[in-house]
Amino acid sequence: MQTCVAHPVVFEGVGLHSGAPVRMVVKPASANHGIVFQRTDAVVGNGRIPANWDHVIPSKLCTLIRNDDGVSVSTIEHIMAALAGCGVHNALIEIDGPEVPILDGSSAEFVAALVAAGQRELPAPLRAIRVLKPVEVTEGEASARLEPGAALVIDFKIDFADAAIGRQEKRLNMANGAFVRELMDSRTFCRQADVDAMRANGLALGGTYENAVVFDGDRVLSPGGLRHADEPVRHKMLDALGDLALAGAPILGRYTGNRAGHAMTNKLLRALFADPEAWTWETCSAAAAYSLPGAGVCRPANVAAC
Repeated sequence: MQTCVAHPVVFEGVGLHSGAPVRMVVKPASANHGIVFQRTDAVVGNGRIPANWDHVIPSKLCTLIRNDDGVSVSTIEHIMAALAGCGVHNALIEIDGPEVPILDGSSAEFVAALVAAGQRELPAPLRAIRVLKPVEVTEGEASARLEPGAALVIDFKIDFADAAIGRQEKRLNMANGAFVRELMDSRTFCRQADVDAMRANGLALGGTYENAVVFDGDRVLSPGGLRHADEPVRHKMLDALGDLALAGAPILGRYTGNRAGHAMTNKLLRALFADPEAWTWETCSAAAAYSLPGAGVCRPANVAAC
């Protein structure tokens, strides 16, 4: 069955790139509402922006969605990953600025608050998107691929010249709370040279050594070092889950990313939905629902409309 949060959940912080303070509230929503952002500070036009693949504007540094009136919200990937990883299918997310708060640079604080709030099960069946045949996009050495599979499996490879990152690879079946156990606390990362370049261009103004892992050659500059030896590839998998959640429903299939980023995962979703023979809607049986990333993560409340 579909779900929503049982109670509103409030997050306050600063935007990673803007550095501006922001308040965001994840509210319950009815069945088939999906995930929708609402810019409460919008003074012109419609402030509602559906968190869907066809509202994504290409961006190398984050995932940004925009509606037809030009109202946008950026850096949504970590909250989207948290919602998918907790099995929350419907939410109205009110936000008073153009960028989601970065918090600690991972999804951990989002997940902790969503789990504490609990869920309501809604009186409507959950549908998933089943991948029927392989779809792939490439760009230079980078690629992203979806192919048939019984559950969502994420397989990711990265390769950086910095010795502290290097080549990393990880594969996870995302069923049964794997996101919460394995990925949610892995932080966004970058190289010191990238930080310098971004700030010179008015970006990363809210970034710190605490909300991002900063590398410089063979050194980890962030205090306390890494949370996982392979934290960078884990974070890329976190991002991938958040970007795949923009499909509008859980995906049943295997995702393989090789040096892929936000823009490439969105291109992959566009390629998938452009081919009606590559996917189909599937009403989830109890067994299929159990294989989804958020199954059993949040405590349920009584069945009720949100």
